[in-house]
Amino acid sequence: MKGLAVNRQVVQLPRPDDGAAIEALVRGARVHSRVYTDPHIFELELARIFSTTWVYVGHESEVPSPGDYQTRSIGRTPVIMVRGADQGVRVLINRCRHRGAQVCETNSGNTQLFRCWYHGWVYDTAGALVSVSDKEAYGNRLDTGAMGLTPAPRVDAYRGFVFASLAPEGESLGTNLGGAAAAIDLLVDASPTGKILVDGGSYKTEYRGNWKLVGMDGYHTPFVHASVFAAKQRNPGGGMELTQHGRFSDDGASARDFGHGHAMLDYRKNALRDYAKRCADLGKVPGGPEYIEAMHKTHEDAKARLLISLAGDPHLGVFPNMQVVQNQVRITTPLAADLTRITMTAVRLGGVSDEINARRLRRHEYFYGPAGAGSPDDAEIFERVQRGMMAEVDPWIEISRGIEREMADSDGSIAAFHADEVPQRGVMRRWLKLMTQTA
Repeated sequence: MKGLAVNRQVVQLPRPDDGAAIEALVRGARVHSRVYTDPHIFELELARIFSTTWVYVGHESEVPSPGDYQTRSIGRTPVIMVRGADQGVRVLINRCRHRGAQVCETNSGNTQLFRCWYHGWVYDTAGALVSVSDKEAYGNRLDTGAMGLTPAPRVDAYRGFVFASLAPEGESLGTNLGGAAAAIDLLVDASPTGKILVDGGSYKTEYRGNWKLVGMDGYHTPFVHASVFAAKQRNPGGGMELTQHGRFSDDGASARDFGHGHAMLDYRKNALRDYAKRCADLGKVPGGPEYIEAMHKTHEDAKARLLISLAGDPHLGVFPNMQVVQNQVRITTPLAADLTRITMTAVRLGGVSDEINARRLRRHEYFYGPAGAGSPDDAEIFERVQRGMMAEVDPWIEISRGIEREMADSDGSIAAFHADEVPQRGVMRRWLKLMTQTA
């Protein structure tokens, strides 16, 4: 019996100095599965992406007082985001300059000094080396002034969001963010004071899948989250309002590629349709009418209506590791080609009532976290995708949905329907550029 023809084409594994081999793994809107499964490619990503571009570290509100710190990672590099006695926020490499041990082991806290538990060297919150145990044994060989904790080569912030780069030179953060900056504004400006607090508590989860599977995807929601939609239909007044208004048609929602791998599921037009409903809902909450009034005093009418309607949800992905989705800021940490950690931290708005922020937190809890209605669905589907992509027969995946609908918009972004794979193509363009660039 004559069998079906299959594509068994083998693509050469890329070498660190072979950009052409990496380019062969992306053919327009088709991507070879090894981009997601190959450990060698993962090592290149750490060197060529996470060690060269701007990576999100945290928000200034997470370290509000001198001595407050958060430990994070830039790729595999452990770092400390800390507010010093001078009120400055720094990103320091979490590694003793003596024998390399981490000097801070807890996720967060407050301290005046970082003490290495290996041999007792001590650093202050600015990273300066202030004490060496039995220093006399080194004679005059130690230049303690030059042996402080190593700062990240470049650190910058936008609207309180702190980014760092391990590369001493490169494009500015503003250039890197481009149009994504205006999407970040949609969250921050949802506060009438222009202040947010990324302190609503965090969930951490790990899934056995590649870090690039996390992204802006308007196509999956009615399938992966079918149970959530079904529950909403059974109980329309249950208090959980989904932001994915549209499905597969041109209903006003769009997917946007801002360049540099940044992408947005743009529900602004859909949200504005619900402005009256949103105001009526806020009118039932203590502090709600005052919030509406304050927003209209702070912003011109059209912008106030948009910000109130959108409720601080730009549904934005900032390449390579940050998402601002619904009521949270999300950090993606790559651990291996097939292992990823996600940290989700709920956001409170400054200048609003406790009751409004409490409702935001309850909504966050409903969908996200280990007991959430939706977030576990994503981790499960990512693991199924990873297992499926291990197949070497017909190894190409398809990200061409809606490519003929792409149009350049007035803000410089590329846009199509919200369920189209515009974000996936944008991420792969950025990935390919960084992975094939030469020093």
